[in-house]
Amino acid sequence: MIPNRKPIEDLIKQVAIEEILPRFNKTGYQIKNDGSLLTEADLATDKRIQKGLAALHPEIPFLSEEMPAEQQKTLVKDSEQLWCLDPLDGTSNFAAGLPLFATSLALFQKGEVVLACTYDPVRDEMFSAIKGNGAWLNNKPLQCKPSGFALKQCTAIVDFKRLSPKLAQSILQDPPFKSQRNLGSCVIEWAWMAANRGHIYLHGGMKLWDLAAGTLILEEAGGYACTLESETVFRPAMTPRSVIISPDKELFDAWKNYLIAHS
Repeated sequence: MIPNRKPIEDLIKQVAIEEILPRFNKTGYQIKNDGSLLTEADLATDKRIQKGLAALHPEIPFLSEEMPAEQQKTLVKDSEQLWCLDPLDGTSNFAAGLPLFATSLALFQKGEVVLACTYDPVRDEMFSAIKGNGAWLNNKPLQCKPSGFALKQCTAIVDFKRLSPKLAQSILQDPPFKSQRNLGSCVIEWAWMAANRGHIYLHGGMKLWDLAAGTLILEEAGGYACTLESETVFRPAMTPRSVIISPDKELFDAWKNYLIAHS
């Protein structure tokens, strides 16, 4: 049985507003072993959401980006149900004073994502989805649409730093699109693609908490995604996954074909 999304959304929103926004532009950061950043906001949000989920659904175990790697692997391997939380995706943006960050939560059941919430506290936007029941932005249905653009006219969201040198060089030397962006928050990028904000997307390697909620939100909105190897993006495993996305089927096929040809 899939939990009611409303109490989950309310928890995510309340914690983000109370723990993340008051610290924006007012807190320092630490550098973790993998080179990524960590702030007080990450830890406070993580702690409160874990506590809130335990009160709502004590039977469901909890995995977070902030846990030790071995504990993460064990939870993913051994749990039929599992919460997967990114308490503050876009921590580098947060630490740099850039208002592009979000909290993202997914629920796994038997190896698939069945519930997803991504909340952007700056814009007060709650993206959510239930497996087989649709996706929503602030309770209004999300629906991906054809853009009417050709690939050469597109605005692309691309994270170059995680691509192979060969593919990155090919895109830089002769881009198949008109212009390029990088938002610095994977969970917002997934949500914005589902909301038809941007035309095509590429990321060289996301972690489980970066992609879990977004895969369901995009799928339920009717968008298209795969890896650079043409595989389904979501797998309940800790290995990073590449991501190709478009809300538009024709653009998705053209973008995917270009990337495969230049990889």
